[in-house]
This record gives sequence, C-alpha cells and structure tokens, in this order.
Amino acid sequence: MKFTLALTAVLAAFTVQAQAQSAAPRVAADQITTKNGPLTVQPITHGSVVFTWNGKTIYVDPYDGAEAYAGLAAPDVILITDIHGDHMDPKTLAGLPVGKALMIAPKAVAEKLPAEYKAQIRVLSNGQRLDTLGMSVSAVPMYNLPEVADAMHTKGRGNGYVLGLGGKNVYLSGDTEDIPEMRALKGIDVAFVCMNLPYTMDVNQAAQGVLAFKPGIVYPYHYRGQNGLSDVAAFKKTVNTANKKIDVRLRNWYPAAK
Repeated sequence: MKFTLALTAVLAAFTVQAQAQSAAPRVAADQITTKNGPLTVQPITHGSVVFTWNGKTIYVDPYDGAEAYAGLAAPDVILITDIHGDHMDPKTLAGLPVGKALMIAPKAVAEKLPAEYKAQIRVLSNGQRLDTLGMSVSAVPMYNLPEVADAMHTKGRGNGYVLGLGGKNVYLSGDTEDIPEMRALKGIDVAFVCMNLPYTMDVNQAAQGVLAFKPGIVYPYHYRGQNGLSDVAAFKKTVNTANKKIDVRLRNWYPAAK
C-alpha cells in the first residue's frame, strides 16, 4: 500500500513537472498606472490577456489550455468576445478555477457555453454597459467588412469591450476590421488591436484604425493568420511614422511559435 501511494505521488509530481516544462515561457507583464493602483497586463497567447487591477483579476478569452495560466490568480471576471474556439474555449475553462468568476459574454456565446456556467453569465449586447467590482465594462461592435450574412464575424454577434479601470479606458478589439465604431472611439488609454487575415484585417487597416482613434498605448495582439504571424513591426512603423505619441508595445503573444 505504501509503495503504491509513493508511486502515485512520484507519477503525479512527474506529470506536473512535465506540464510545466511543456508550457511555453510566459512573456513578462507590464504595469500601467491608474487612480486605483497599477494595472498589470499579462499577455497569454493570441487574443488572451490577463489583467490584475485593484485586487481583481480579469481573464480575456481564456484559450489554448489551462497550463498557460498556471500561477495566476483565479479570475474574478472572464470576458469572452465570440463563439469561435480561439475565444470561447470550454476545455480551457474546465481546467481553470472559474467557479466564482462572473462571465461576461454576448448572447451567442452564452447560448453555447456549458450549462454549468449559466448562473455565472451576464449577457451584454453591443452598446450595453455593466458596472461591477469597481470597474465598468462596455460592449462595443466587432465585425467584418463588408457586412454580409456569411461573414466570419457578423455585426452584433460578438463583442469588443471597453473597460473602465481607475480612470483608464482599455479597449479590446475582439475580431474586427477597421470599422467606423472603432475609429470613433474616444479617450482610449490602452488598446489591444487584432490584425490577422483572412479573419480580421491586415496590418495597414489596423494601423489606420489606430491612427483614427489615437490610443495612448496600443498592443498588437491576435496576429496569427493563415500565412503565419502578421508583421507587427511594420504596424509599429506605420503608426509611429504618422503619430510618434502613440506608444506601440510589441510583445510576443506566440512564445511557442517556431
């Protein structure tokens, strides 16, 4: 019996160690000053980022396996932007400590999430806002152009989000193109903007959209497309050639990519 228990413990330890070794190294977090203390920005992968602010932890589109979130605090809020598997990932959710988290999502996502999460979900549609836990969450449009019924992302199905955190406005584009609603954003301090063909927009479209709404800081994210990773250095050059005041922060959202 003792041998069996010891063997089980050794195997469990080996499994944990193997998982830790197989997980890609995590990119260093950034800190941004707010009126309620620092906002920590932890890139995870693709369209997923974790924010820590004012004692709260916010997961955005948790995806690609729970091991990528090892060592991070359990989420107080989970934001999900769309129904596609790189945004709504039930397998990853099942491996995370999400039991006490408020899940904010559009209706299309809420209808597809496992029933066990029903009591935790708050549906937000484009144009709606929720004030909770000292922050605000506003759902904004994200969609493809032209607006056609068979687009990969139709208007109204998914959400981009604008978070109000201690006097800072943080924009998460979700899967969108250079839409009028993005260009019309005002007072954005930090932006996360996608750029991956054929699903969203190309580098130049993303740059022109950013130059229109002029965030203080912008992170290119969600930049893996059918032909590999988008040229985020070209995005930075295009933005800063036209506006040197925008702080374009290039971070490696794909540390496991070869």
